[in-house]
Amino acid sequence: MAEIRIAAIKRAGAFSPNHIGNDTAILNVVSEQLRKRGCEVSVYSEEQLVSGAVSERIIVNMCRERRSIEVLQEKEEQGCLVVNSGYGIENCTRERMTRILVGSNIPHPESLIVNTDEAVRGRLEEAGFSRCWIKRGDFHTMHREDVSYVRHATEAQEVLQEYFLRGIKRAVISKHLEGDLIKFYGVADSPFFYWFYPFNEAHSKFGYEAINGNAENIGFDEEALKKICRDSAEILDVKIYGGDCIVSPEGDIKIIDFNDWPSFAPCRNEAGPHIAKSIMASIKTFVENGGSAR
Repeated sequence: MAEIRIAAIKRAGAFSPNHIGNDTAILNVVSEQLRKRGCEVSVYSEEQLVSGAVSERIIVNMCRERRSIEVLQEKEEQGCLVVNSGYGIENCTRERMTRILVGSNIPHPESLIVNTDEAVRGRLEEAGFSRCWIKRGDFHTMHREDVSYVRHATEAQEVLQEYFLRGIKRAVISKHLEGDLIKFYGVADSPFFYWFYPFNEAHSKFGYEAINGNAENIGFDEEALKKICRDSAEILDVKIYGGDCIVSPEGDIKIIDFNDWPSFAPCRNEAGPHIAKSIMASIKTFVENGGSAR
């Protein structure tokens, strides 16, 4: 396992709203952990990846740019090891994620997938949606306005019109769920799993945690939460992941968001070694199957 060369690709700032420092920090922690394990790690930007500057056959990345994801997928087809997979990153875009999770029977809010230029009031009323969340369906979230909380069907229609005027063609509308909001982080092929109540810890990207407010510490099956998250990661094809779920007053768990390689901000130092070990395990399998670590 000597002489392993790794390219570590930073996330473009446009896709780290209010979290540029945190996203950079976790990649730096993991890169240092990999160096301690004898790897040569070079850090690149997404722009450098797209320009062809990356020659390493092993790539760990936090990419979100469309062209970056395409390049990662091309690298995988050429026999490179890519963590997270470019296909997994694409699976975490809202419409694809919703279709995959719902189609795989992962607990998820009732949702409608719509064109932003269509009339939806009737559909929402028929489906029994009043308070709901509208999220851009075509790609990853870049701005606060890419996620909108609305209180009734008329407001939902107005928000969709705004999305349409912004050039967003598709949206996912999910029913609002009452209960405790939980944020989680996990690493595939690892015992690491961390969860907490973000509103109680004043942890926020856009302030939407206030909608559900203070957690009431509703009892739930923690092992069930871990299994749902691990199953989701496997289905979506991401090894380093995080997201959000709601625990209902009855203790039921539903995934409302799932992210490829989040910041791990509250548990960065604890997560770093586990992420590195998971990557090293993937490299071992890759090399045993004939892949080049150089």
